[in-house]
Parts: sequence; C-alpha cells; structure tokens
Amino acid sequence: MKKRLTLILLTLSLAGLLSLTGCGKGDQEATSDNTFSTEDEVTADEAEDTEDTEEEAEEVAPEGMYRSELTNEWISEDLKDQRPIAVMVDNEKTALPHYGLSQADIIYEMMNSTLNDHITRFMVLVKDYDSIKQLGSVRSVRPTNLMIAPEWNAIVCHDGGPFYINTFLNNPYVDHFSGTFSRVKNGKPREFTEYILTGDMAKNFKNNSSIDRSYNEYAPKEAHFQFASESKPIELDGTDCTLVDLPFKHNGSQLDYDAESGTYLYSEYGSKHLDPGNGNRQLAFKNVILQKMSYSQLDEHGYMVWNCLASGQEGYYITNGKAIPITWTKTSDTERTVYRDLNGDEITINTGKTYIGFVADDVWSELVVE
Repeated sequence: MKKRLTLILLTLSLAGLLSLTGCGKGDQEATSDNTFSTEDEVTADEAEDTEDTEEEAEEVAPEGMYRSELTNEWISEDLKDQRPIAVMVDNEKTALPHYGLSQADIIYEMMNSTLNDHITRFMVLVKDYDSIKQLGSVRSVRPTNLMIAPEWNAIVCHDGGPFYINTFLNNPYVDHFSGTFSRVKNGKPREFTEYILTGDMAKNFKNNSSIDRSYNEYAPKEAHFQFASESKPIELDGTDCTLVDLPFKHNGSQLDYDAESGTYLYSEYGSKHLDPGNGNRQLAFKNVILQKMSYSQLDEHGYMVWNCLASGQEGYYITNGKAIPITWTKTSDTERTVYRDLNGDEITINTGKTYIGFVADDVWSELVVE
C-alpha cells in the first residue's frame, strides 16, 4: 500500500511537471507571439519616424534663409526681424502703370471713396522692400488702413490723408512715414509722381529714429496664416473657380486662373496689370481671399471707413482653381484677421502671394466667383 501510494504521488508529480512544462512552453510561445507583434509595432514606428525625418529633411532651410511669415517662401534670414511696410498705392487709371507691385507679398484692394463709382486703392505689404527699385505711386491713407496694417506690425507709407486719420495716427501701435519719398518726373500731375525708390526707406529710418525697422512690442504673437507644405499644397474640396469678377465699377478688377502657373492673374480697366519695373510681369496671386464687409459713410465728400472689426462675416478662399465659402473675424486693430471654413476650422493656405479684397455688402451679390 505504501509503495502504491508512493507510485501515485510520483505519477501526480510527473504529471504536474509535464503540465508546468506545457504551460511554460505555452507562455514561451505567447511571449514569442508578443515579441513578433512588438517588432511589427517598432517597424511601423520606425517607418513613421523615417517619414517624419524625410519631411523634416525637406524643410531644412537653405543656408541663410527662412520661410517668410507673409508668403511662406524662402527669403534671406537677414529679413527675419524686419517689419513689413504697408504702402498706399493710387489705383486711378492716371496712376498706371504701377511699379514694383509684382514683388509685393500681400495686396489688399478696397473701395477708397463712395464717389467716382467707388474707386479702389491698394495697400501693398512688402517684407523685402530694399530689393524694389521703384514702388508706387504713393498716395494718401484712410482710417481702415490704419486698422489693418497694425495686425502685421507694418509701417504705413503714404502721402497725407484726410483729418479723419489723425485719431488713428495717434495710436501707439501705428508707425508711418508720410510724404517723405522721391518724386519722379513722369509727365503726370504732382499727385501721381511720388514713389519709394532705392534708399528712401533707409533715409526715413535715419531721419526718424523713433520708428524701428525691426518688429516691436506690437508684433504679432502668433502666425498670421497657417501655410500648407509646398510638397503637399492645399487642394480645396470646393466649387470650380477660374474667374473672380469683382464688383468694382470704376476699375473693373478681375482675376483669371492660369492653370500653368497655378496663380490668379490680375487685370483692371480692361487690361492686364503689368509691372514695368519687373519686365512687364503680370500681377499674380497664389491665394485669393474675399471679405464681405459693411462700411460707414463719414461725409458727403466720399470719405468712408470699413467696418473691419467684426465677427463671423462671410467670405471666400480661392486657390488652385477652387473656391470655398469661409467666415472672417477681427477683434481689434492689432489682432490678426482669422479666416475659418464652415466647419469652424482655421483655413490653411498655399505658399505664395495673396490678394485680399474687401467687397461691400451692398454689392456682394454682384460678385462673380465661377
């Protein structure tokens, strides 16, 4: 009996040992499976890291260059801290041809007076202004421009303006040079002869040391635009748009999409807008932003101000032959205008020059985007 009990215990111990060995084998296989799974995950992570590294490698700046905050294009790193200028450019037909506008980064066009079929004026934003030999012609400024330029910390370049601008010029975040540029004999009346020529800006900074060439305390706290990578440009899921016909009766502004260059070419007064300062290059934009906006009449002489401080207003973003409806919001003079799609997400725009048009709400229905 004792032998039999011993035999049974021995048998049970052996069975337990085999069982443990089996479990150990099972655990080892499970561990092996997990190991393979982990290796797969590491491989995927490594692949993702490789993609990220490749993408980062694409974005390594060429020596001495950085991406412009206005266009996302590569420009000299020497300009990184330099404030842009916002130049008031006359858009009366007599002022044509304009010089240097094809080198601008961003161009605003807006009604300048309720007289003369709502004649428009340009506000031209330029970062690398020293590279432009001749820019203009330069004309007077309006209150609206002194509310828009500060969101870029831009220095306004103009030649006077109505007394309505005085309150705005007194704001601490507004810097400007007025009537301090060169005169060019072009056979036109004096008001069409003022241009920013090489050396004019340096002379202005020298003569007015209170205005800093570099960004100051009112500089933007965040990027003005979200830019898409040049390797992965934005392709809008919107309606086709090869023509933007703006309801500007006086000069008949129009933008036509050129598929070869992927830009919108600007025309007015029934002709292509050509820049004789740059080989008669036509004014072209990668991005077009249109803002529906109300305005207030200031007097019977046509002076007015755009109601550019508003929230959730209508607009369009247009690029690469497509257009989408957007909304825009601007809460103060120094705060940037934020553009959002109809889902409420801030839009991403493509690398390149941008046209921004203010379209009066009373003619918005006449705007052609097709």
